[in-house]
Amino acid sequence: MAEGQSWAADAVIYQVYPRSFADGDGDGIGDLPGILERFDHFTDLGVDAIWLSPFYPSPGNDAGYDISDYRDVDPVFGTLADFDALIARAHAAGVRVIVDLVPNHTSAAHPWFQEALRAEAGDPARDMYIFRTGRDGGEAPPNNWTSVFGGPAWTRVDGSDDWYLHLFDPTQPDLNWDNPAVREAFEGVLRFWLDRGVDGFRVDVAHGLIKAEGLPDHLPAGDGDAGLAASPTAASPFFDQDGVHDVYRAWRRVLDDYPGERILVAEAWVEPLSRLFRYVRDDEMDQAFNFTFLMAGVDPGNLHRAVDETFAAAAEVGASPTWVMSNHDTVRHASRFGLPTPPPHQRGIGPADPQPDQPRGRRLAAAMALVELGLPGSAYVYQGDELGLPEHTQLAADERRDPVFARSRGTELGRDGARTPYPWSDTEAHLGFGTRPDAQTWLPQPESHRGLARDVQRAAAGSQLGLYTELIALRRARGIGRGTFAWHALDDPGAGLLAFTSATATGTVLVIANLTAAPRTLTGLPAGEILAASHPDAMSDGVLSADSAVWIALE
Repeated sequence: MAEGQSWAADAVIYQVYPRSFADGDGDGIGDLPGILERFDHFTDLGVDAIWLSPFYPSPGNDAGYDISDYRDVDPVFGTLADFDALIARAHAAGVRVIVDLVPNHTSAAHPWFQEALRAEAGDPARDMYIFRTGRDGGEAPPNNWTSVFGGPAWTRVDGSDDWYLHLFDPTQPDLNWDNPAVREAFEGVLRFWLDRGVDGFRVDVAHGLIKAEGLPDHLPAGDGDAGLAASPTAASPFFDQDGVHDVYRAWRRVLDDYPGERILVAEAWVEPLSRLFRYVRDDEMDQAFNFTFLMAGVDPGNLHRAVDETFAAAAEVGASPTWVMSNHDTVRHASRFGLPTPPPHQRGIGPADPQPDQPRGRRLAAAMALVELGLPGSAYVYQGDELGLPEHTQLAADERRDPVFARSRGTELGRDGARTPYPWSDTEAHLGFGTRPDAQTWLPQPESHRGLARDVQRAAAGSQLGLYTELIALRRARGIGRGTFAWHALDDPGAGLLAFTSATATGTVLVIANLTAAPRTLTGLPAGEILAASHPDAMSDGVLSADSAVWIALE
């Protein structure tokens, strides 16, 4: 969708992880009533929309990404009436609501899968999922695919030579998107939530729905499989297949039946960016998460390339770019930025690992907030980013809940460290999360979050929360998200400096970030008013402090 056509083109969208945002009933798990009670946080911060991670009925084997009913609310999170109340409150406040949709797989407890297990080969119920006869007389999996969570991607059906595919946990069987019945069912799911007023969908594993014909073995990149594209992701027979785009063209038509510019957002770990932006062509989705930017960290050269490639790829399809630094699947960036070598995706940080330099990580997180929110396009904020929350790095093995940890036998620590309950108060039980004093939160909260609680930061001058609130307000007032981007003459990634402008009808804002541990003298700094700074002493007499950034309104 062309930039300027959608409200989302420059929106600041806040990700809510319901299980960890606010606990309305005191049972240790966040819920929809808790979100409603704390709704003023979104309006105080000034975000344009919230995105809710899954709240559907689920056995909870993957924190709700194993869905057993796509048209209801899990009782642990509340009721459909609670959801309707949240939609009404949000829309009254001018805040849009995006919900997660998980179309690659269901829960094994979903009625569709239970019926498929009972059905014989050739039965339409069986064809909702991907079953194949095993190799070696049924004793071995049908191919060599491995699960994203570790181990084989196939599980044998008891008493049978058949196996079913699960790219994630065995409790998350993959749907068969070559079956028109699956496509019809999901268009019904879209309409169910659109009828309730949602403003769009974040699509989980958007690149995974279609598998290569014949389900061939997964050959390592460069092994000469000429039938697959050259990029690392496209070379996979189960990710980024061309046929997936037909699904989203059909979904686009469904959303276009509704007023108010409803949007689709792709979670697609796809490289290079030219392939990622194929998901946001005019007749498909509106946005795709920019994981290339996320993975660039605070390396000035990598960031420079990520920004250049993003704008180039977005321009090819007439889309607006997106920027994101953290989400529920990644180590929190305030901790990643405090490590010389960030951990790989899903690796996590444990007690035995090198620990982040938290003061430096927080300084860089503040500086990068000015970079992310200063770039034209849409910005995503994961709950806690605005507080500068670090990762919980001291979780014991018996406290971990992520199936990644169990499936990998502990070689991958998983994502729990980024999912701990939100700290609202430094004086209340469970940091004000809402859980009864005699109960336990679903994940323990690190002591390091106490001094970063929201009420502490609201009362403190120069806090990260105050910075985010200021930046979001300035971004909107000056139209920075819809500005025209250009690198500035001060830009010098080799020296650790990023400098760019966003030019709008209200003027031009210069963003300068020093991502090194040494101050930098800015020779040739143009005249202008400092609009915002990552900390009060960021700039003095033309010298930009270490790990600092500023916004300057050029004269």
